[in-house]
Amino acid sequence: MLFMFPGQGSQKIGMGKDIYDAFKSAKDVFHEVDDSISFKLSDIIFHGTDNELKATQNTQPALMAVSMAFVEVLKKEFDISLPQMATFFAGHSLGEYTALCANQVISISDAAKLLKIRGCAMANACPTAGAMAAIIGLNLETVEEIISEYNINNGVVQIATDNSIGQIVISGHKNLIQKAIEKASRANAKQTVLLDVSGPFHSKLMESAATEISLTLEKTHFNNPIKPIISNVTAQAETSNFKKLLMRQITERIRWRESILFAELNSVSQCVEIGSGKVLVGLVKRISPTMKTISINSLESLENFTKFFKT
Repeated sequence: MLFMFPGQGSQKIGMGKDIYDAFKSAKDVFHEVDDSISFKLSDIIFHGTDNELKATQNTQPALMAVSMAFVEVLKKEFDISLPQMATFFAGHSLGEYTALCANQVISISDAAKLLKIRGCAMANACPTAGAMAAIIGLNLETVEEIISEYNINNGVVQIATDNSIGQIVISGHKNLIQKAIEKASRANAKQTVLLDVSGPFHSKLMESAATEISLTLEKTHFNNPIKPIISNVTAQAETSNFKKLLMRQITERIRWRESILFAELNSVSQCVEIGSGKVLVGLVKRISPTMKTISINSLESLENFTKFFKT
């Protein structure tokens, strides 16, 4: 079984409120996150505006908090330990921090602090010159060929995320991203979309953010994982060097498609997404249609999962 944790784009106002109201163990997670970053993030999660929540310095710790609230409820209310059930853990971009947390490598408090710093650093690294765009309907090789001609004269255009077959996100200098998506359209892409993000994430333009987060990572205590984590940047099962992998993740490609294929090749037949939304389940269905998928993103789905587990 692969336990997966969502990244940016899965957030919505009110996420996690039903389990917050239902379980003290969920409340404790949100309060711990609030205390760790000295800020009432839970107020934004439950009652804020979309603009407040989508600010990346808020989105990143918020999504981790929601996912870990479900994890803690499963453990403390239903005696379900994810590390005992898991073959692997994985998380999409910031979700990898949640995967480490759920696998008892880092604490909830440390994950919140790291993600707050990561979000601020990424938002400030390249506030005006960068952009990201999704290209739908072209394969990875075609997109790589399209962007190769723009990585000249110190220009940056990179594959930011290889999400699934035919869903690629590129990142880099805004003017070059625009040229790349125009060429992608001429190459019969089904759709090209400029993304509403605060920076060119997962590109070389984030190098200052990688440097900033590395300083905090080095000071943070990491335990040994109970189960391997499929790294975003290697798409392989990793049991060490997480600090270096997390630093690389800031400027390198998220290899989500390859990560799911790796899990499938290693006898995983079921993926469980824990946290807000169903983005990762949707990607898995496109990558590996035979893979069984479960979403735990509400009180009802949590209760359904615990019934399934008990049977």
